[in-house]
Amino acid sequence: MIDVVVAGGGPAGLTAALHAVRRGLEVVLYEPRPGPIDKACGEGLMPGAVQALAELGVRPDGRALRGIRYVSGPRSVVADFRAGPGRGVRRTTLHAALRRAVDDAGVMVVPAAVRTVVQHPDAVEVDGVRARYLVAADGLHSPIRRQLGLDVPVAAARRFGLRRHVRLAPWTDYVEVHWAPSAEAYVTPVGPDLVGIAVLTRARASFDEHLDAFPALRSRIGERPLTTVRGAGPLRQRSRRRVAGRTLLIGDAAGYVDALTGEGVALGMAQARAAVAAIAAGSPARYDAAWRRLTWRYELMTRALVGATATAAGRRALVPLAVALPRVFGAAVNVLARPA
Repeated sequence: MIDVVVAGGGPAGLTAALHAVRRGLEVVLYEPRPGPIDKACGEGLMPGAVQALAELGVRPDGRALRGIRYVSGPRSVVADFRAGPGRGVRRTTLHAALRRAVDDAGVMVVPAAVRTVVQHPDAVEVDGVRARYLVAADGLHSPIRRQLGLDVPVAAARRFGLRRHVRLAPWTDYVEVHWAPSAEAYVTPVGPDLVGIAVLTRARASFDEHLDAFPALRSRIGERPLTTVRGAGPLRQRSRRRVAGRTLLIGDAAGYVDALTGEGVALGMAQARAAVAAIAAGSPARYDAAWRRLTWRYELMTRALVGATATAAGRRALVPLAVALPRVFGAAVNVLARPA
């Protein structure tokens, strides 16, 4: 019987495998997708994620980020990160760096998805393999979460994400968040000649149609070619709890509010570390309390921001309010950006 099975080879699952190996645990990771895994995301790593990666010896190529800038027409406001720089990193670059670290650590990777989970008092059986624990990091629409009866229906309005890249030298060392009546556009420099643009919205339309709502961005991009569109959503997901028997849910599988604050990778990595610590202590129930401690600020601030911008009036008022109260805006950004 092995110590830990990790289901899912995204950043959270790879981080869990690395922390488990560091604690002397025998780990098997299940991931069906070969090569670097891409995903629609903003690709801006908060300082907490940069620090967590450095602690694992992982330093992916990318662009240093000074902070966050909110933009609405001619108005803008910035907040610098106080805990050190963030980093703009292509999702595939981040995944490749973490996967190299996992391979170097000697973790066995099974090229398959987990299909069946059977819980026992002293073990969990994963597709016939017995392990002391299962760490489920199988994504936003986690099959394991559903299989264990932990999925909670979400009645709130559904939001979706779309992302493309443009071949263009970055014009900023901030993550720029551009606000329009029905969408936000997240602009993140990720390379010397590559800028990511992610759109979050409730409105169903093509990426190009959404981009037309941001004339300054559209003008800057001009006729430069854009990469293929990638999408994600619905973003809001809930789980009844994060621990069920000997199974622990981390990352998006554990529940997701919204991508609006941009700290999903940092949270997933912090949850991975906390889950492995609970496993090493032989007390998986500790993880649920740790998950709440790690996520309460994110949950509170994200819910408040999503609620405040749910109406056209709220969206129009947000950037002027941040301009009028720059210290409050800076404090809010840094509460979310600081290392967990």
